[in-house]
Amino acid sequence: MDAIPTVEMKALRSDFDSFDQVCDHLLVICKDRTDLRCGVVGTYRILRSSVAAQSQGFYSANEFDLGPLLDVQGEIMELGRSCVDSDHRNRPTMQLLWQAIAAYVHHYQIEVLFGCASLPGIAPAALKLPLSYLYHHHLAPKEIRPKAVEARYVDLNALPKDSIDFRAAWKALPPLIKGYLRLGGFVGDGAVVDPQFNTTDVSIIVKTNLITEKYFRHYERSAHWSSDR
Repeated sequence: MDAIPTVEMKALRSDFDSFDQVCDHLLVICKDRTDLRCGVVGTYRILRSSVAAQSQGFYSANEFDLGPLLDVQGEIMELGRSCVDSDHRNRPTMQLLWQAIAAYVHHYQIEVLFGCASLPGIAPAALKLPLSYLYHHHLAPKEIRPKAVEARYVDLNALPKDSIDFRAAWKALPPLIKGYLRLGGFVGDGAVVDPQFNTTDVSIIVKTNLITEKYFRHYERSAHWSSDR
């Protein structure tokens, strides 16, 4: 998607950074995909606050002031590096990832999930419809609302609320952001342009108590069943 790799990344044909060593990694593996390294077709990277506090903090702190989230009582966790092979971008793959996330949330008693989510392109003016929609309809409560760092802050509120075409704005959102919003997710204050990845990033926050217990019970039960198999 037009991301610009470092020389080392290009040589290894792999995306990596210093957070990889301290994060937990969820992997979806397809045994039939012998053309892929270890058959990995889906990934998520997880960093818990108790681990981040002992290392280099959270990845998204490079783009957002996470102060309000750090004041949350209990464990919080950052989700990132969501990536699914183009041939496996389907419901079963996403179910496997979220089964594992649901079980992880329950095991570590996570209070809040958060991370960066991206819209394609580095021209915020071209994204003013979906960004304004997020601001007017999904802004996080102040007590848990991260804010884009001042030097990179892009105002989400580019259009008045009554001028927004709801259907067009929703259609313009990437599937991953729609997924978080369906879970009851919010966005932080402001966006950040990331030239290396050719994206405009927003902060996503999901309070786990806003996700129905039935939802988590379903995915946790499925995850344990899968592991027993």
